[in-house]
Amino acid sequence: MAITKTNFSFPGQKDVYHGKVREVYNIDDEYLMMIVTDRISAFDVVLPRGIPYKGQVLNQIASKFLDATSDIVPNWKIASPDPNVTFGHRCDPYPVEMIVRAYLTGSSWRTYKSGARSICGVPIPDGMKEHQGFKDPIITPTTKADQGLHDEDISADEIINSGLVPEDEYRLLEKYSIELFRRGSEIAAEQGLILVDTKYEFGRKDGKIYLIDEIHTPDSSRYFYSDGYRERFNKGLKQKQLSKEFVREWLMSEGFKGEPGQEVPEMTDEFVNQVSERYIELFERITGDKFEKADISDVESRIEKNVSEFLKAL
Repeated sequence: MAITKTNFSFPGQKDVYHGKVREVYNIDDEYLMMIVTDRISAFDVVLPRGIPYKGQVLNQIASKFLDATSDIVPNWKIASPDPNVTFGHRCDPYPVEMIVRAYLTGSSWRTYKSGARSICGVPIPDGMKEHQGFKDPIITPTTKADQGLHDEDISADEIINSGLVPEDEYRLLEKYSIELFRRGSEIAAEQGLILVDTKYEFGRKDGKIYLIDEIHTPDSSRYFYSDGYRERFNKGLKQKQLSKEFVREWLMSEGFKGEPGQEVPEMTDEFVNQVSERYIELFERITGDKFEKADISDVESRIEKNVSEFLKAL
């Protein structure tokens, strides 16, 4: 049973934010209880069916990577009281997302193919091919849009000059992003994967910068298989990848691109199960751990019990 919506009332709860795939409960204006649902989004549209185990996969990968990178930058996580839940510090988020790209693929390739030779103020040389690696990873930030709106590309200069983020703090965000990406790439390489691109979000609390939200999950990142990458690239073939891109490709093949007036195509049981299997495969490949399926016979009750017991013990 997939969990697509929650509406809990926890001790100390001030309010709740319903995001595209997460429900974030504000506890005493000091902490956040983030519940990762099984909702899935593409083209900034939440699809009509949930994906079993997707929330558990995302939460447990993010939890593992938050622990594995806490020496680079402090992060918001304090504990994970349930397979779908992370509890941590409530921070004031920066109004930008830091997108790090090591390869010309996905939306950056589509932009490049249309003739653009600059992405978010970063110059891209002529003659590049799809899935080709950049000399060094690049940062292509976006604004953080309100729910239902699209994130917009923005350059570092525009972020600084408009006052969205002070320059000294923005340069720190760049530094942290590259170091996090390097660590993620090293861990992925150990598992026979390439971290192609990802996004990071940051916030502030008590004058300190924290890494917030998820990190290195298939919702926020794209991975290629290392084995065969060069051969496929040389032949101009599609890369074997673990990411949400295959969901976007399926939607596009069904004529859906998230444009106004378009209806989301029907998601069959077979397709939903395929997506679930892809998420579990990524968990096992990127972590090197066997995925232990949580009891999903009554996910809502399980989460409520685990979270309530955790908060009582605080």
